[in-house]
Amino acid sequence: MSSETPEPAKLAIPWRTRLVLTMISAATDLSRRSNGTINRRLLNLLDFKSSPSPNKPIHSIISSDITVDPTRNLWFRLYTPENSGVNGSDTPSLPVVVFFHGGGFSFLSAASSSYDVVCRRFARIFPAIVLSVNYRLTPEHRFPCQYDDGFEVLRFLDNDRANGLLPPNADLSKCFLVGDSAGANLAHHVAVRACRAGFQNVKVIGLVSIQPYFGGQERTESELQLVGYPFVTVERTDWCWRVFLPDGSDRDHYAVNVSGPNAENISDLDFPDTIVIVGGFDPLQDWQRRYYEWLKRSGKEATLIEYPKMFHAFYIFPELPESSRLFSEIKEFVTKRLSKP
Repeated sequence: MSSETPEPAKLAIPWRTRLVLTMISAATDLSRRSNGTINRRLLNLLDFKSSPSPNKPIHSIISSDITVDPTRNLWFRLYTPENSGVNGSDTPSLPVVVFFHGGGFSFLSAASSSYDVVCRRFARIFPAIVLSVNYRLTPEHRFPCQYDDGFEVLRFLDNDRANGLLPPNADLSKCFLVGDSAGANLAHHVAVRACRAGFQNVKVIGLVSIQPYFGGQERTESELQLVGYPFVTVERTDWCWRVFLPDGSDRDHYAVNVSGPNAENISDLDFPDTIVIVGGFDPLQDWQRRYYEWLKRSGKEATLIEYPKMFHAFYIFPELPESSRLFSEIKEFVTKRLSKP
């Protein structure tokens, strides 16, 4: 990588996309407070939500919200392709995708419009039964609440509490965990727990890690050089880690620096095949590549796919050609994994 700091102007994206990026960044910055609290009311006003559509398919996908634990507002939005056995019809089995949204563990939800669109695309393109998890957020709920929530959804699926809630052709033995940014961090840690859980019905066979949100005490080359690009700045990520981690912990905590000095040993686990997505204008890319390399060193099947000219979270913008390409790459990964013995 060049020693010169790249200029943000080199990032060629449509002006409407750039405008949305600016608005989202401003919203997150305005809602964050220096004392480690968040203006949730302001944030909710700026986070546009989509309602479920249980009776009226949108792009051939119906959706509904299912509660897992009302005491902690844990629920997921279920996305089902039309004619997926919901009326008892004889249709082929479909894999189950459990999706975790991004947002630095502090922002957004399963109802956020951008993620509603993403999950409909997953359900339609693969095709698959998609569950988008609405987990608790920081700073109100710190580590390990997010991991607990993600794992609880898998337990909910495994112990038959979801019986009758999922369509009959949902195949829990072909489960994929998918997440972007903080959601990809969450998906990794839930995968580790799932490997140790001894589930009866749920088997996680694939992990899709889209620009995962990892870090550490060290400042990497990409963090120092890639300044002024959308969403990710050192100041923002430091704030998000500070309000996520237990008091007294630093960024080499195993939740953050998954491949660092305090990393969990996964070499003896039946860890799912993993695809790691990296963007060339993402300041977190060095941590993401280290994750991929750590998976390989741990003896796990992993694939790295790079988008050299893309920024953090680019794939949520369907107007970008690279977004469509990424969905195709993920579909190919899912298809290959489903055909693997």
